[in-house]
Amino acid sequence: MDLGGGKFSYLGLPQVKKLPKYLREAQIPTDRTHLISDPVKKPRQRYVQKDGKCNVHHGNVQETYRYLSDLFTTLVDLRWRLSFFIFTLVYVVNWLFFGFLWWLIALIRGDLLHADEEGWTPCVENLNSFVSAFLFSIETETTIGYGYRVITEKCPEGIILLLVQAILGSIVNAMMVGCMFVKISQPKNRAETLMFSHKAVISVRDSKMCLMFRVGDLRNSHIVEASIRAKLIRSQQTKEGEFIPLNQTDINIGFDTGDDRLFLVSPLIISHEINEKSPFWEMSRAQMEKEEFEIVVILEGMVEATGMTCQARSSYLDSEVLWGYRFTPVLSLEKGFYEVDYNNFHDIYETNTQTCSAKELSARLKESPLLPHLPLLSPDLRQHTDPFSSQTTQDEREKDGEKPTETNNGSANRLEENP
Repeated sequence: MDLGGGKFSYLGLPQVKKLPKYLREAQIPTDRTHLISDPVKKPRQRYVQKDGKCNVHHGNVQETYRYLSDLFTTLVDLRWRLSFFIFTLVYVVNWLFFGFLWWLIALIRGDLLHADEEGWTPCVENLNSFVSAFLFSIETETTIGYGYRVITEKCPEGIILLLVQAILGSIVNAMMVGCMFVKISQPKNRAETLMFSHKAVISVRDSKMCLMFRVGDLRNSHIVEASIRAKLIRSQQTKEGEFIPLNQTDINIGFDTGDDRLFLVSPLIISHEINEKSPFWEMSRAQMEKEEFEIVVILEGMVEATGMTCQARSSYLDSEVLWGYRFTPVLSLEKGFYEVDYNNFHDIYETNTQTCSAKELSARLKESPLLPHLPLLSPDLRQHTDPFSSQTTQDEREKDGEKPTETNNGSANRLEENP
């Protein structure tokens, strides 16, 4: 129904034109000073996973013969199901091959036809079929020796084959058992008990901006000669216009002072001082939120039980680096020992940190070096410095009949005496 150019529904209510789907689904902010929403930061692909696995796949490798040149390492790097399959396949093929040779010798000599004749000396006694030759090959290589099948002295070709099978069998045993032993004793599983904090934090330490993360070891057997290093993974474009994807930059976490060598008995907070040589020197909090980077941390050392080198890796994306936080303490003193509470290993708490860059903070401290510092106080110290707790203490003393103490150090009395 149309009255005076306006459209009405059959109930007499004005019809509202339906908005397009893209306008109906769009979320328009209601803030008057912020009409355009900030662009949503796309999730970044990890270079190294949290568990230390490198998220890199090699494709279009044409020189595959290089893997066969280092066959032992190739076998060790295979997955367990492939390792078991190759382990079983090598032994079965070896037994079948030599079993076929024993059966072939018996066939050429005529042992299979004249085995039941009296006075006939076969190469291998009681070998009358391919199955018995296969069983004799297994007994020879594994040195089982049941005593039913035995080689005779009138068979020189059998003696030579016996020597060859013994030598080659020893080589196969050494290689396959060695591969399984190395694969079982690999220190990769030792890295499962090395922990990295879920987040990295940035806050002020001794008037210097620092990037920090925490590491810990769950085992009582320690990592010997432990050392740690960090890499900044970020795409870079040179002055000449060359684009370098995933460029790696060293992050100094104590290489000059020796702080990168750890005595990892209890969880440690690893600190990177953001100075002139740091890639975060000119980054403020707002700039860091716009950057796309990844920090890869690598912990290396020798396993105390085996002496093998172990490496544990983890990474922190730009969204996992929190500005203005610190780690919650996990070490407490008990009766006769120190106790580590791993429930608080990943916990952090917010602290008062300036949002400017480390460069600007250093310039401010140089201009006014006598700026008051506000250290974080423990609850006990806060109770002594809290004015409400001081008033409570004075009221309790007045009830006990004691004279209340003056908290103004006599400054008001001096003002009254000297108007």
